[in-house]
Amino acid sequence: MDEKSLQVLEYPKILDRLARLTVTPMGRERALALRPTGSLRRAQAWLAETSAARQVRETHPGLTLRGAHDLRPSLTAARRGRILTPQALLEVKDTLTVARTLHRALAKGPLAHLAAPLQPPTGLIEAISQVVDDEGQVPDHASSELARLRSEYRATHRRLLDRLERMTRDPKMAPMLQEPIVTQRAGRYVLPLKADFKGQLPGIVHDQSASGQTLFVEPLAVVEANNRLRKLERAAEEEIQRLLRALTQRVAEHAQALTSLVEALGAVDLLFAKVDLAAQMDAIEPRLVPFRRFRGKGPHPGSVLRLLGARHPLLDPAQVVPIDLVLDEDTWALVITGPNTGGKTVTLKTAGLLAAMAQSGLFIPAEEGATLTVFSGIYADIGDEQSIEQSLSTFSGHLRNILRILKQADRRSLVLLDELGAGTDPQEGAALARAILDHFVQRGVTTLVATHYPELKAYAHATLGVVNASVEFDPRTLRPTYRLTIGLPGRSNALLIAQRLGLPREILEAARQAVNPADLKTDDLLSAS
Repeated sequence: MDEKSLQVLEYPKILDRLARLTVTPMGRERALALRPTGSLRRAQAWLAETSAARQVRETHPGLTLRGAHDLRPSLTAARRGRILTPQALLEVKDTLTVARTLHRALAKGPLAHLAAPLQPPTGLIEAISQVVDDEGQVPDHASSELARLRSEYRATHRRLLDRLERMTRDPKMAPMLQEPIVTQRAGRYVLPLKADFKGQLPGIVHDQSASGQTLFVEPLAVVEANNRLRKLERAAEEEIQRLLRALTQRVAEHAQALTSLVEALGAVDLLFAKVDLAAQMDAIEPRLVPFRRFRGKGPHPGSVLRLLGARHPLLDPAQVVPIDLVLDEDTWALVITGPNTGGKTVTLKTAGLLAAMAQSGLFIPAEEGATLTVFSGIYADIGDEQSIEQSLSTFSGHLRNILRILKQADRRSLVLLDELGAGTDPQEGAALARAILDHFVQRGVTTLVATHYPELKAYAHATLGVVNASVEFDPRTLRPTYRLTIGLPGRSNALLIAQRLGLPREILEAARQAVNPADLKTDDLLSAS
């Protein structure tokens, strides 16, 4: 798909909304990387998956991916032989637990193909649960050896502290201590001895205070117990590392399966986000059909575009006016006219964006019965997308886009052109716009054009396969209604608006005399036909 056109249609904003509804980093990556497919079979399969995911959510309303993590960094570390931390292993366990729940929910339904890789390796959840608790700590029961070492550590620790605390309470020792407390220095239990009593308490000086008035002394009487405590501590840590190493090896052995599991979680996360987005937009599943064989006159590509009650998905639902955009069996080009800010551009964007969404497996905000062909490419020249650095004029910017579209579009493309031929001399612009539109029409390219040129209205009226359409204007309120009417061209309303707003009569008369009578006659004839 043409990336620039997707940008113009604001397709990335749809992806941003979709990504915000994902739960996992994997799902978010998939959402932001989603692009429309030009394959009918693939697009239909994607929509079928979204529909199936909606059924799953309805059947299992509490089903969620919360608790799943991105295991890819941990899997890479495990493959490289780095021992995983207890917290990393807890994330593996939590992710496998989520995957197991999803597997059970999906295994017998239409998403069974996604369920298969979600089956956790046998015994891995239980093995991690034995060694790592829900707080990410290694409990005593992780192994009998760890339980023995920690039990002995606690007993030794208790005896050591009891002995030191008795020393702090000894009347003979009290005058020698800065405070009657037991503290630690360099991992050893010590007493805070006043510097004046240095040498009077046999032991090892490990540190002194900043003022030099306190020495932190390990009494000789507890050196052996301190040594034993440190030895037990090291032994327990070695046992923990042995347990973590064994678990890491198991994770590494299943790294390929776990990678597939993580990818499947991302796929399910994306599907659930699609379902949630559809609910937010009150969207329906569109029907995608193949290009039909046209048996009438003209180079009809066989495209189908039937959007009823279509709403632009990025506009405020309370404000947006639904439109009916239907190309009949004999039409493959539409010329839309009407007042400024009347909805012509929104109509083009709605058509392009909804087509892109449908071809991405997304439901669309429209009424039931929406039917489209899957276009090989969606091309849009809407607004002024010129680069400031290139110093292009508005006309040049549009023309460069159109040249690119002319080269890339084919009979199975959808082309959207806003204000075709604008930004230059009106007479030349109209002639160029007509020639460009006719080129697409004769090539059999499905094309929607928004314009102010009366010449294009006349062209649409006289050309096989092309139909006029207009965005309505209320002459009483002087406001557009934003509704689309197919079959009638829009009229020029500049003079009417000026009159209603009170422009002096003499100026209005001068303006009317300056208008080309042929243009006014064309408008009248087309509107009456």
